[in-house]
Amino acid sequence: MKKVAIIMGSDSDLPVVKGCFDKLKELGIEAEMHIMSAHRTPGAVSAFASAAYERGFGVIIAAAGKAAHLGGFIAAHTTLPVIGIPLKSNALDGLDALLATVQMPSGIPVATVAIDGAANAAILAAQILATSDEALHKKLDEMRLAMADAVRKKDAALQSGD
Repeated sequence: MKKVAIIMGSDSDLPVVKGCFDKLKELGIEAEMHIMSAHRTPGAVSAFASAAYERGFGVIIAAAGKAAHLGGFIAAHTTLPVIGIPLKSNALDGLDALLATVQMPSGIPVATVAIDGAANAAILAAQILATSDEALHKKLDEMRLAMADAVRKKDAALQSGD
């Protein structure tokens, strides 16, 4: 199975990004986390993204706040799918990062999840990898069934007054 790279712009992003890493591990997907900045270490980001396919990665997840150029910068250097996690900041509550991540020019897409949507980024990466991995596809199906069962149990408890 291909690996997933998780790139964050700062170590301050780790509390959110760790949820992504944990969800990938829960699904049995090998993942690597790195701190790289599109603005402060552009050479390192470019080199990583350019070599990611050859290094066995199938998806790259980029988490960044504020100007959030990381996802687009990575996407400009690879044809692998890139998923952006816009991160909440104090100034504009993450709206700046959301718009910077989602508004990509034609030909350089970045799939974008919700602000601080680390778990969904991991699940989307798993869904991409599952198109060629039947065992992972089955795990995702089982996860969906478990979520539906949990909702039914919560409704039953509500209806019974528990």
